[in-house]
Amino acid sequence: MTTNTNQSILLAGAGGVLGGHITRALTEAGHKVTGLGRGPAHQVRADLMDRDGLLRAVEGQHFDTVIHAATALRKAPMRHRDMYATDALRVAGTAHLVEAAQATGARRFVSESMVFGYGYGDFGDRILTEDDPFGPRGTTPELERHVEGMRIKEQLTFEAAGLAGISLRFGLFYGPGGTDAILAMLRKRQLPAPDDHGRVLPWIHLADAARAVVAAVERGRAGQAYNVTDRTPLGFRAHLLCVAQEFGLPKPLTVPLWLTRPMPYAHTMMSTCMRVSSAKAERELGWTLEYPSCRDGLAASAASAASAASAARR
Repeated sequence: MTTNTNQSILLAGAGGVLGGHITRALTEAGHKVTGLGRGPAHQVRADLMDRDGLLRAVEGQHFDTVIHAATALRKAPMRHRDMYATDALRVAGTAHLVEAAQATGARRFVSESMVFGYGYGDFGDRILTEDDPFGPRGTTPELERHVEGMRIKEQLTFEAAGLAGISLRFGLFYGPGGTDAILAMLRKRQLPAPDDHGRVLPWIHLADAARAVVAAVERGRAGQAYNVTDRTPLGFRAHLLCVAQEFGLPKPLTVPLWLTRPMPYAHTMMSTCMRVSSAKAERELGWTLEYPSCRDGLAASAASAASAASAARR
């Protein structure tokens, strides 16, 4: 398999939590990363929702690969409306970024996607692979809005003329930058959670997710989607208990599932049961997990945080 090394890469969403991890991983692999976003820290300043402004911002520049890792999430979504801006980025933002990628002469386009594109709900013990339907119609208008965004983002990625489009379907993120908000809420006992009752979700450490992006940039096949999750699905409450244990924080209070209904997006996620295989990514991309389970990743994060705190006290 050909490895595409030393590439010039335009990264949309470089200022986000995942974007920071991707930038580090790509740079360490020898690629040159140019960040695209609205803030002053980005080398290319543009809003993905502003097509004309985006095309002006990339005019005259060349990139080998463009990565779409932009979301509009500053904190965990609790209500359906918390996802609307990200839904729009997945549709209009992707269309605009594809056009910008074509204008820069890029040959490859890598998209961040999510396992929730398989749908929200209880999949039981069935293990989902890339052969399962992606983007089935949502069971409610609100869920259809979210699933449609993921469905269209993949379609635009795969159908972009002149671009080798690759989609990475990530599990739920955790790790440095991704677990921080949970730590703060657990400290204040502000994050009650219902019992999982056997429900599990797919997770992925942000560093492992970033290394999957590098693998897709270098070895991903055009028109292919890859699941990117660890090997140990874990219920939402079980994940919080693991965070609390590793960081020495109070356990979250237990509440009935119905009590989360005023936060309908969070309620839907906590009601979902999903097992996902990443065997294809490991096989085709040569991607390997540093953290096969949340416990592995959280233990490493806690040890790193303790070490940093100790150094700061010296």
